[in-house]
Amino acid sequence: MISLGGYGLGALAVSSLCSSHLAKAAPPNPQVTTRAKSVIWLVMNGGQSHVDTWDYKPQLARSNGQKLEGFDNEVGFFPQKVGAIMQSPFSFKQFGECGKWASDIFPNMAQHVDDMAFVNSCHGKSNNHSPALFTLNTGVSRMGYPCVGSWVTYGMGSENNNLPSFVVMTDPKGRGLPKGQAQNWGAGFLPGSFQGTALNNSGQPINDLSRLANLSDRQQRRQLDFINTLNRDHQKSRTANAELEARIRSFELAYRMQTAAPRVFDLNPESPSTRDMYGLDDKRCAHFGRQCLTARRMVESGVRFVQLYSGGTENQKSWDGHVDIEGNHRGFAGEVDQPIAALLTDLKQRGLLEETLVVCGGEFGRLPIAQVESKPGRDHNPNAFTTWFAGGGVKGGVSHGETDELGLNAVVDKVSIHDLHATILHLLGIDHEQLRYNINGLDVKLTGVEPARVIAPIIS
Repeated sequence: MISLGGYGLGALAVSSLCSSHLAKAAPPNPQVTTRAKSVIWLVMNGGQSHVDTWDYKPQLARSNGQKLEGFDNEVGFFPQKVGAIMQSPFSFKQFGECGKWASDIFPNMAQHVDDMAFVNSCHGKSNNHSPALFTLNTGVSRMGYPCVGSWVTYGMGSENNNLPSFVVMTDPKGRGLPKGQAQNWGAGFLPGSFQGTALNNSGQPINDLSRLANLSDRQQRRQLDFINTLNRDHQKSRTANAELEARIRSFELAYRMQTAAPRVFDLNPESPSTRDMYGLDDKRCAHFGRQCLTARRMVESGVRFVQLYSGGTENQKSWDGHVDIEGNHRGFAGEVDQPIAALLTDLKQRGLLEETLVVCGGEFGRLPIAQVESKPGRDHNPNAFTTWFAGGGVKGGVSHGETDELGLNAVVDKVSIHDLHATILHLLGIDHEQLRYNINGLDVKLTGVEPARVIAPIIS
């Protein structure tokens, strides 16, 4: 009796799980206005320097070469290589009606500042890449927790049942995955169907996307029906295994993707002017241009969450400019500036920017002092960095929060990672306090137990 009762309760649990979590779900709080339907998150992996990009600090030039008095050597990652205050190697000027100061390494993105909202007072707790990336993606500095994309698709479901609802594209130039690797887009304790689908950087975007040449659609359908029958029979005695349910569903999704996905990933139908706008014929930025164009095509097709990574594992193969900050940042900016500007232009021209939230930033910023190397760089700075938003209900042409005169610390309207997450969920029509998942008797949410707030001043 106890055994049968236990199986019965397990079946009810799986039934509830499938109906409320694996199927398309309404936002947990319908009273929150939905402004965005999808998200494109551009991760400048390695820690983009805020004082060399979007957070202009003229005091750096005035104090160049001076010692920073009272500096805590524990802030950076290499305290034994602390140098003097270093001015930005890049020039700044104002753009747009809002007069936003922008670095000369972003000549194309700077043309869009009136559509962008800059949060200059972001801060974190870790000065190491892996925990900082985990925090940026999951809100927790250690692995094993669901990322933002998983929470979003858990809360909202998908608008296209023939494509993954959450897709990830990593740096395709042989630089490797970001530190922490696939844990950055993992589903953690959520059902496995909510983890990100990482696209291949060469060959077919997704393994086995094409049907075998000697297998007809009818034959494959019969094959899948037979496999499904076996799987469901196997599942009867394992009703509490949510991963098994997710795996069974993945077979059906893979079958449907064979028809829908090739059309989305095929960029050939795009006009020559569109291809030129994204820089697909420019070797410097073609790889990121293809990814940005693919991201536009995916959200246009109903994909809920798309995440792109610029930069890979090693320091100088990412935005991690410990050595030669000028060469490092100018090189990576040259790869992403035109494609990201094209993405914003393209989304706006197609009427998609209003319903697509674009987020861009790294896991932390850089210090205003030089890291002593053969060519000076900048060390990690978790106490201050910039994240910008565009589209999806965001108020353009605004800057929120401030760092001190050197950019060392966020000092006005400080914004935590959980605040960023709460804002993303809010723009999608989700109350971050209500989006929860019960695990081992504990109600867990993306924004954790510490107070988190929506960044209201950047919302239109």
